[in-house]
Amino acid sequence: MKKNYIMAPGPTPVPEEVLLEMARPIIHHRTDEFREIFMKANEGLGYIFRTSNPVFTFASSGSGALEAAVVNLLSKNDKALVIRGGKFGERFYDICVAYGVEAVPIDVEWGKPVESARIKEALKTDSSIKAVFATLCETSTATVNDIRSIAALTASERAILVVDAVSGLGADDIRTDEWNVDVVASGSQKGLMLPPGLGFLSMSAKAMALMEKSDIPKYYYDLKAYKKSLDKSDTPWTPAVSLVRGLCRAAQMIRDEGLDNVLARHAKLADATREAVRGLGLELFSASPSNAVTAVKVPENIDGGKLVKTMRNKYGVTIAGGQAHLKGKIFRIAHLGYMAEFDTLTAVSALELALKELGYSFDMGGGVSRALASFACASRGSEKVGT
Repeated sequence: MKKNYIMAPGPTPVPEEVLLEMARPIIHHRTDEFREIFMKANEGLGYIFRTSNPVFTFASSGSGALEAAVVNLLSKNDKALVIRGGKFGERFYDICVAYGVEAVPIDVEWGKPVESARIKEALKTDSSIKAVFATLCETSTATVNDIRSIAALTASERAILVVDAVSGLGADDIRTDEWNVDVVASGSQKGLMLPPGLGFLSMSAKAMALMEKSDIPKYYYDLKAYKKSLDKSDTPWTPAVSLVRGLCRAAQMIRDEGLDNVLARHAKLADATREAVRGLGLELFSASPSNAVTAVKVPENIDGGKLVKTMRNKYGVTIAGGQAHLKGKIFRIAHLGYMAEFDTLTAVSALELALKELGYSFDMGGGVSRALASFACASRGSEKVGT
């Protein structure tokens, strides 16, 4: 018998409580019963997004929320600054181009965070830029960007800041209102501990004003329709009823744990994973590692694709490989959403077994022991705080 563990950066494991909630009998969406559930889910989203702004919910993946941001905020031939440091920064760029927006790229070496000075210079040079598109956690490289410093630049500018927090929300801190982040997009299958199928988008008053001027055609993603319905705790189109039920329960679980504690848990798991990697003589890929996922360079003479397949097919642990030019060169282990210490230890154990099988030379147990030491150190630190 083989037990399966999903340790990829999406979809992530779903808690039993959430699964059971979604298994309840379907209800009609145009009822007071559903509107009450939807209202509670929205309150939970506001808590997780750290915002009092409206948060719109779509029956889509996170990419649908990214597209909704572009088509509602900009017009054809508008100019937008897009930070491209991985596959998901590239996705924002591609969406802009698809709708006739002039996308001005700031290209960043994969694995490195963007330097806010480059954004500052671009905004200073060109006052016609209407939006800056950034990524909190660039999942393809496991790199976190300093959204707070970017938001400090756009707060006093005409341009709005749009952040892809699909992977980062709930793992890497983002304080939407406190930092003056205008738009935050996310999805259900990452830190929110749900199956794929929901996209989310928070909008500031500054962004809503820009929305009034957009001339890009839209129908399903027309946020004016969503806002009108949201004001009545409703949706313009048929919602994903069972997923919204699950969202309500997942958001309550996050509230019960406390968002700051959730972020601290992700940081603890991330620290232990990085320590384990170092204990195996491996090298981290990112210069600014995210707490959602860790990217690791594949050692020389090891087949990166085979490593990922061996962990999944033989040991039942699903991790992710590299994308684009990093395919076969890195692997990525998530510590995102419904995960705790023993999930990380399981992933590290499977990694050691797979590496040994593929011929990598190291001291068995080196990664696990370093992860255990990291957890023990974190536990002692928590005890000191509590005394």
